[in-house]
Amino acid sequence: MKLEVFEPAMCCPTGLCGPSIDPELTRIATVHYVLKQRGFDVARYNLASEPNRFVENAHVQAEIAKGLDTLPLTLVDGAILKRGAYLTNDEIAELTGLPVTAFAKQDGEKPKVRITLKK
Repeated sequence: MKLEVFEPAMCCPTGLCGPSIDPELTRIATVHYVLKQRGFDVARYNLASEPNRFVENAHVQAEIAKGLDTLPLTLVDGAILKRGAYLTNDEIAELTGLPVTAFAKQDGEKPKVRITLKK
């Protein structure tokens, strides 16, 4: 199985930079790290840094022609699985056969909040 996520333009490939860090991007980075560590073929493509990946894929081209609100766009084995939002941990667990606890926060862990750094 190949899992690809085509993301909107961000300042860096992961979106985990700059003065404000989105907890959803932190979650996705963690999920992708776990999947790679377990041998899954996963990739994230950022429109700003890898526009050729968007142009090379006819499905992705057709979707973004409708508007960039279709991003993030998730493909599994080349077929579109989800548009406009990242897969949830439950969806990824179902797709991969891994327990959701492999990705989810542990009991007692504080919820993640958006962090904003001020100059």
